[in-house]
Amino acid sequence: MSFTRHQEKNKEYWVCGDSGNRALYLFLCQCSQKGFETQRKITMLNFIGFSVLNMDSVAYRGLLYTFFILNFVLVCQLILLQPLVSASDGKSGNAAELFERASQSIKVKHYTEALDDLNAAIEADPTLSEAYLFRASVLRQLCRYEQSEGSYKKFLELKPGHSAAEKELSQLHQAQSALETAQSLFDLGNFTKSLEYIDKVVLVFSPACTKAKLLKVKLLIADKEYEGAISESGFILKEDENNLEALLLRGRAYYYLAEHDVATRHFQKGLRLDPEHSELKKAYFGLKNLLKKSKSAEDNVSKGKLRVAVEEFKVALAVDPNHPAHNVHLHLGLCKVLVKLGRGKEALNSCSEALKINEELVEALVQRGEAKLLVEDWEGAVEDLKSAAQKSPQDMNIREAVMRAEKALKISKRKDYYKILGISKTASAAEIKRAYKKLALQWHPDKNVENREEAEAQFREIAAAYEVLSDEDKRTRYDRGEDLEETGMGGGGFNPFGAGGQQFTFTFDGGFPGGGFGGGFPGGGGFGGGFPGGYEFHF
Repeated sequence: MSFTRHQEKNKEYWVCGDSGNRALYLFLCQCSQKGFETQRKITMLNFIGFSVLNMDSVAYRGLLYTFFILNFVLVCQLILLQPLVSASDGKSGNAAELFERASQSIKVKHYTEALDDLNAAIEADPTLSEAYLFRASVLRQLCRYEQSEGSYKKFLELKPGHSAAEKELSQLHQAQSALETAQSLFDLGNFTKSLEYIDKVVLVFSPACTKAKLLKVKLLIADKEYEGAISESGFILKEDENNLEALLLRGRAYYYLAEHDVATRHFQKGLRLDPEHSELKKAYFGLKNLLKKSKSAEDNVSKGKLRVAVEEFKVALAVDPNHPAHNVHLHLGLCKVLVKLGRGKEALNSCSEALKINEELVEALVQRGEAKLLVEDWEGAVEDLKSAAQKSPQDMNIREAVMRAEKALKISKRKDYYKILGISKTASAAEIKRAYKKLALQWHPDKNVENREEAEAQFREIAAAYEVLSDEDKRTRYDRGEDLEETGMGGGGFNPFGAGGQQFTFTFDGGFPGGGFGGGFPGGGGFGGGFPGGYEFHF
């Protein structure tokens, strides 16, 4: 093949030398020549104009021949290939082929494609009865009951008395009625019965019913079966990833499991699809508010602003009282702060609320035990702390708390010598002595003849209290909660009324103030006549 160079009005052209193909190859030859950048920018319109003006008769015939071939190919495409294109669009005139393709789509549960092909098949052949039956079945599975019923009736017009079709039509009516009943029961709050209708009737006859599946997810959430709700809504989203209601319900299920990050992603995806969706907006911004309030309370605890934190915890708890998976931590946080503030009764209530939600929460047991110590419920404190220790046997802090509670319980069961003498725990030695003298005179058995047994018991306690509290070492040990009987230091076992003539001596520096019994004790001696049985008390 040769090339000829042409010039016209300061423009340079190259054309192929073969006259028969000159027009056909002109543009290709121009584009293949290196170094002629301006020539490669020539448009097809320029090419055609130049060809007509500059070709000889042979080249012109070649151009006509080329256009003839192109038009011939185009006509062949229109005549021979259009039916194939139409078939791929679901509009083929071959109803049997469309019906067969629809059957294959139904097998793999591609119901939308199946319906398109069935509709096209019926349009192509309105007498194709099986297409009506298949379409009715697909519509029933999708719970498009009114359309399905119409297709069943059309099929029965073509095939009267068809038993299988009549049975399926009856099932359609059952499913339709069951779906309506399930919705009514849901509205009435009877979630268990509603779920039975969905599982045992609707989804049996209409397994692809999205409406029923969404209602089932709502029922599972209402019944607090959040994992099941996540699973069921996942199936819906697998079929339709942009289903807004499924995104909302699945987000709620994650929300109630306190998986707030995952819940947020579901709400956000839904809002990207529909920014004005009211339920999605409510769920999303409600979650943001809850997390904001919770964080504020925790931040105030970290800053040591305990009283402010108490109020913040209460505000956070009020955001959604029906969110136990999150509120359990708020109740626990509030309880811990109240224990630190010494507000035992309030702390007890908060920790009990946390344990109602999760009875296995060890930290809540520990904090409730501490709260019970504050309200002097010694036995309750020991019980809670021992329970916590059993659940977490390696925690030394809990063991120490158990020991403290047991010691407090033991102390609570011993006699309160300060209370017996009617003095405070900070009383001085002189105050202890004065109280003892006063009470010893008040409860001396000789002065209480009519209630002698009671007086003797009271006098014993007064004497024992004085024996311990008047001794500096014994008093210190008593205040620490030590068992004075086990250490052999007396206390609690003192008996001024011993057996058989034993003499007990109580020494009062300076005697009884104010004299004592009627006229005082002459010579500082014992009580006149002494005690029956030979008991004497020398002061």
